[in-house]
Amino acid sequence: MTTKILLSVGAGILGGIFYRNNIIIDNLNGLIDLGLCMLLFFVGMDIGKNKEIFNDLKKMGFKVCLLPLSIVAGTLAGGVVASFFTDLSLIESSAVSAGLGWYSLSAIELSKHSAELGSVAFLSNVFREVLAIILIPFIGRHIGHHETIAAAGATSMDTLLPIITKSTNSSIAVISFFTGVVLSSLVPILVPLIMRLQ
Repeated sequence: MTTKILLSVGAGILGGIFYRNNIIIDNLNGLIDLGLCMLLFFVGMDIGKNKEIFNDLKKMGFKVCLLPLSIVAGTLAGGVVASFFTDLSLIESSAVSAGLGWYSLSAIELSKHSAELGSVAFLSNVFREVLAIILIPFIGRHIGHHETIAAAGATSMDTLLPIITKSTNSSIAVISFFTGVVLSSLVPILVPLIMRLQ
């Protein structure tokens, strides 16, 4: 799966460099949205065909909430550790990590404090997503299924859901979607809240 992802991205880069069809270039965002919607549609079909998934979620009960909370705790701990190796303060580094992979929102929110901090938030969360795209198949095969969701963060409900599903199973896909919704709901609360501590 990792090889397919890298080959697809590489082919896309080469296509962008050498293929100059204005119809495709001008409609690139719409085509990306269409492709993502198709991927999510097929993930939904895969989830829907397995009737036991929702019963399994009910059986898990509150335990299903522990995964997003653990991801938040681990990501914020990573932000604290990163503050010792960068010029960012403890609060700034924690706020950047609180983006949880949602690069657009965290970048906009932190740009209110400084353009530099907004740029760091954007890049660190983009790098998280790119690394997750590359590493999720390996993580799913060699480390564990729930850990694939942790790597994706907030993007586990949309962009990375198809990769997580392909690398794990449809039961994990439901947990991934739920976790992504929870994490995406927490980002607009956590980022400004942490910055207020400064």
